[in-house]
Amino acid sequence: MSMVHSRGNKSTEIKFIKLLKKSKITGWRRCFKIVGNPDFVFPKNKMAIFIDGCFWHGCPRHLRLPATNKKYWQQKVASNILRDNRVNKLLKERGWKICRFWEHELMDLKRLSRVIIRENI
Repeated sequence: MSMVHSRGNKSTEIKFIKLLKKSKITGWRRCFKIVGNPDFVFPKNKMAIFIDGCFWHGCPRHLRLPATNKKYWQQKVASNILRDNRVNKLLKERGWKICRFWEHELMDLKRLSRVIIRENI
């Protein structure tokens, strides 16, 4: 399992792009260079969106650590959570709004679009 690496979350990002297009939400960018490398950014409104994988970011509902090398994975996920918190703090200090969604939340696309529209206005 230590050879498991993130692959860029292609399927979750594509699903999220479809949501944005279907909801006619515009003004977003990908690969926008700011702290934390958000998955999507609305530069005009200073809003950063992160789609966090349940495994890598420690979803309290879905995280299932591998049975082998458990201590390594606990430390890895804990360090990811700390990094996410630091990134949130830095972006907020710089005047950015942050939305973090779990990958499992992509199932409720209507709710996500309402959140984005509400926060992006």
